[in-house]
Amino acid sequence: METYDVVGNYRSQWGEGPIWFNGALTYVDIEKHNVVRYSACGQEEQVWNVAERVGTVVPRAGGGMVIAGDKGFSFLEENGDVRAIADPEPEKTNNRFNDGKCSPDGYFFAGTISLVKETGDARLYRLSKDLEVKEMFEPVTNSNGLAWTQSGDTMYYIDTPRGEVLAFDYANGELSGARSVIDTKHIQASPDGMTIDERGNLWVAFCHGACVAAFDPATGKEIHRVELPCLETTACAFGGENLSDLYVTTGVHKSEVEEHAGRLFKVSGLGVSGVPSLDFAG
Repeated sequence: METYDVVGNYRSQWGEGPIWFNGALTYVDIEKHNVVRYSACGQEEQVWNVAERVGTVVPRAGGGMVIAGDKGFSFLEENGDVRAIADPEPEKTNNRFNDGKCSPDGYFFAGTISLVKETGDARLYRLSKDLEVKEMFEPVTNSNGLAWTQSGDTMYYIDTPRGEVLAFDYANGELSGARSVIDTKHIQASPDGMTIDERGNLWVAFCHGACVAAFDPATGKEIHRVELPCLETTACAFGGENLSDLYVTTGVHKSEVEEHAGRLFKVSGLGVSGVPSLDFAG
């Protein structure tokens, strides 16, 4: 039977970007400038303050992590040291990096968001193992969820205001054949973070919508919905033993007072597992 629990002790102002690696869930609290690691074994969370709004975190093959936020791409070491890599939008003070994930061949894809909702002013970027940044897709307004098929030949992507999930053909770090595969407009909320399961279905968190919905990208149909007691349901990732639990990050609503706002949820009993996370090869 499907159930959910509030887990951990940390309360985010705006949790995002969960990813399961090294036996723990790591995610970001954008507005508190923190990267947070939840070990799932009752220990207090480990928290790194990175002194900027941070939109995403991914593991690095050589150890440590890579983040992207107000100041572009940076390395984050386990001891908390932050080392800048590159910022492709230094002149855009109303933009910051938002969600991001790594491709099966080790690139780090992450996109920006226009905080003043300037339509088309953001972009999706790619960081290579040689630490070169390349613009990959535009125009974008609020870059969000990313996921790859297990075969690695398709990338899925959300630019939130579009109200849809896009698919691209993917090969050798390049994107082609952009097309819409899922229309999310029947849910009166904003499609946000996204993950993929072992069957190839996409799980999308809906900000302002208090839910995570699963879709079959082959048909575009919604096949399952998880309702949660928090309006600002922001992102999701499979983790835990056999990757069979769905972890969901949340944020604090501007005006509504909710008991569990900003907390981390664990959904169990879904009858499906996720796929292993991917790391940055640089």
